[in-house]
Amino acid sequence: MSKERSYESFARVYDELMDNVPYDQWAGRILEIFRDHGIHGGLALELGCGTGKMTRQLDQAGYDMIGVDSSVDMLQIAREESPADCLFLLQDMRAFELYGTVAVTVSVCDSINYILDPGELKQVFRLVNNYLDPGGLFLFDFNTEHKYRDMIGDSVIAEDREDVSFIWYNDYDEASHINEISLRVFVREGDDLFRKFEEEHLQRGYTLEEMKRLVREGGMDFLAAWDGYDKRPAGPGSQRVLLLAREKGKSRQGL
Repeated sequence: MSKERSYESFARVYDELMDNVPYDQWAGRILEIFRDHGIHGGLALELGCGTGKMTRQLDQAGYDMIGVDSSVDMLQIAREESPADCLFLLQDMRAFELYGTVAVTVSVCDSINYILDPGELKQVFRLVNNYLDPGGLFLFDFNTEHKYRDMIGDSVIAEDREDVSFIWYNDYDEASHINEISLRVFVREGDDLFRKFEEEHLQRGYTLEEMKRLVREGGMDFLAAWDGYDKRPAGPGSQRVLLLAREKGKSRQGL
């Protein structure tokens, strides 16, 4: 099932279920990396922005934000909760279009893993490269094959909360590199009434070497990769990798 379809009923409880994601910490690390490379503001794009939590963090830091997502329901929440100066576009990241270039592009919360075909992911990188300023940066995270295969594959995660509970089944197929997520969400709608939502998600596990190759084949320069949002270099045991790439091919003098 595509990310767009699977998030239709999930959107209204997504932020509550994802309240363990340290967006403040992640945003701080993202801003640190951008500033280390001399980019302190300007136009910025978030791919797979969802309900806009990271979009708002970067907007508050002084970036002029554009958020792209393929879910109408997610973008509706993003528009409701974000400042008016944030622009949100209903587009598939595999074929997104902008009116011009941006200084930086980001993608967080393993949105990249929803691109199941490596050829399509390479096309995403080509588009990002096309819409970056000369020397612009692309910073994104992804879950590794190690995480899906060795850490969460064939596992069940359950959590019982007062108003929202869920059961999360993972099933990783090593031959296809695809992790199938079956999610059962129970949302309280009355004193003794819960509504059940069923979600199916597919994500592909990528190795760091595979991702570096796809970045380069997509026309970009690979710069660095870290173990998640820490400052340690990514390695074989990394479950989430934060990767930095740079635009390649445009002339600084010509633009």
